Amino acid sequence: MISINNLKVEFSSRPLLDNINFVINKNDRIALVGKNGAGKSTMLKIIAGLQVPTGGSVSRPTDVTIGYLPQQMRLVDNCTLREEAAKAFDHIKELNNEIDAINGEVARRTDYDSDEYQALLERLSRKTDLLAVMSSDNNEAELEKTLLGLGFERTDFDRHTSEFSGGWRMRVEIAKILLQHPDVLLLDEPTNHLDIESIQWLETFLKNRRGALLLVSHDRAFIDNVTTRTIEISLGKIYDYQVNYSHFVELRKQRLEQQRRAYDNQQKMIQDTEDFIEKFRYKATKAVQVQSRIKQLAKVERIEIDEVDNSRLRLKFNTAPRSGDYPVIAEDVTKSYGDLNVFHDVTFTIKRGEKVAFVGKNGAGKSTLVKCIMNEIPFGGSLKIGHNVKIGYFAQNQAQLLNQDLTVRDTIDYEATGDIRLRINDLLGAFMFGGEAGDKRVKVLSGGEKSRLALLRLLLQPVNLLILDEPTNHLDMRTKDILKDAISDFEGTVIVVSHDRDFLDGLVSKVYEFGGGRVREHLGGIYDFLEKKNLQSLSQLEVKEKTAAKQQEEKEVKASKLSYLEQKEHEREVRRAEKRVKQLEQLIADTEQQIARLEQQLEQGDTADASIFTRHAALNATLQETMTQWEEACEQLETLSL
Repeated sequence: MISINNLKVEFSSRPLLDNINFVINKNDRIALVGKNGAGKSTMLKIIAGLQVPTGGSVSRPTDVTIGYLPQQMRLVDNCTLREEAAKAFDHIKELNNEIDAINGEVARRTDYDSDEYQALLERLSRKTDLLAVMSSDNNEAELEKTLLGLGFERTDFDRHTSEFSGGWRMRVEIAKILLQHPDVLLLDEPTNHLDIESIQWLETFLKNRRGALLLVSHDRAFIDNVTTRTIEISLGKIYDYQVNYSHFVELRKQRLEQQRRAYDNQQKMIQDTEDFIEKFRYKATKAVQVQSRIKQLAKVERIEIDEVDNSRLRLKFNTAPRSGDYPVIAEDVTKSYGDLNVFHDVTFTIKRGEKVAFVGKNGAGKSTLVKCIMNEIPFGGSLKIGHNVKIGYFAQNQAQLLNQDLTVRDTIDYEATGDIRLRINDLLGAFMFGGEAGDKRVKVLSGGEKSRLALLRLLLQPVNLLILDEPTNHLDMRTKDILKDAISDFEGTVIVVSHDRDFLDGLVSKVYEFGGGRVREHLGGIYDFLEKKNLQSLSQLEVKEKTAAKQQEEKEVKASKLSYLEQKEHEREVRRAEKRVKQLEQLIADTEQQIARLEQQLEQGDTADASIFTRHAALNATLQETMTQWEEACEQLETLSL
């Protein structure tokens, strides 16, 4: 569908992307991964047609539509939520106007036999067919369903968009893109402004929609559930894997091991060649051989390895002296803004050493309660901070609060006190701001780099209560893992506000759920909480049973209207559909067995035959295609069975 050909991008004569080639197929669901600054967002902008590459091209059919969601966008607030979301259908209005104009021209013309008139009729036919595909009698219902899925309430539909926070306005942009049903979706960190429930809704939507998807996200659980192909950008090159992210991580380890062996062999060859040149450089009898070796060395294409060096970034929070047994005690805490009650009668106790999560829909009061604990805003009720509690606070907008005009080094220098000032260079190096990077001004840093810098500031003072509000936004997966390890090792108490299920998994032992003006305590980890939430939704079962009963009744009425011959033909179609489903299920099982055998070989280190990776990728592609055919066959069988 879309072909990326010999793509090159340079910044200040430094190559960011170098001769990139790959194809986005019709129903591909691709995760685009790599370190912060690797070029992921740049790649999306180029494919969307918003940035021109230094070299190469992007080929796409003229009728392919693209929907692009950037990390940051300029939002205009001049209408209600419903009106703004309805702009997703503006292209249908434009098409209707175009058809009206063509009809008017057809009515005026009388040169019925001319080529121009026939071309006009053909254009009218194409536009009419396109309108039939785009139009739907259920646009309004689809609009409401999408907005509700993204967390809005019906009472929000007639509110002015200026009343919503930046995160909620970003959801409106997501809704507009989804409602346009583009052939290709390009999403850059779509979960940054979504709560857990909305992320789960978006997962389901993306898994069920037709069309291609290219996704950049640092939410491991999200991309694992949504994508089936992973493209990594590393050192300007790409590595294409026909597997989801979890499988990619394992295969990447094997690739890096092979690269490491090749790199070591090449380094030995280079060293031997340089030793020979140095040894015989001034011997006339060896002059020809020396020149030959020099030319040979000049032609060597140096192997580079994108090392995963965790030793360079090790976070360790300095724990202050022991706090009291109960760092935070809340009793009947209430917060309102005018007539809007955010929460009321919030009562809980957090014990020393506990690690807890605040979760819930955006706007339910998670960050508001954090601000109450920090005594940044007034509230009702009682919030007691325990004896000898030293708080380290990472606000949701902490990275934006940095002085943009300071350098990285000055930012830390102004915060450091005492002996730690003597270790500033070591600290900067540990956070990957060593050398010239320490002299960069904050305003030129990426979102992930700013978050790292804000975390470094947090480490400078000893604390025994960490309060972290969305600390993982804009952090790459590697840095998130390191942060998670640091929090796990932290001996004090932790309150973390996050929508990242993978980050919270195994980290917290208690979940506080915000919603409906209440805060409810759930013992256990994040997936224990989500499992309970699904069980609490059993009330939907009654609705499903009623729907099933209604479908059965419609089926019986339909069957009674069929003639005997029609019923026989219908039964044959059902049998053929059932046979097709069984054949595809058997093919899926056979393919999965072949993949399992190859993966067993890989686990045993049997990589002598390099074609094993090619066969593995081909089988995964076959499996994906067969799964798509099976889904279509099941849908056909379900339709016939109604």
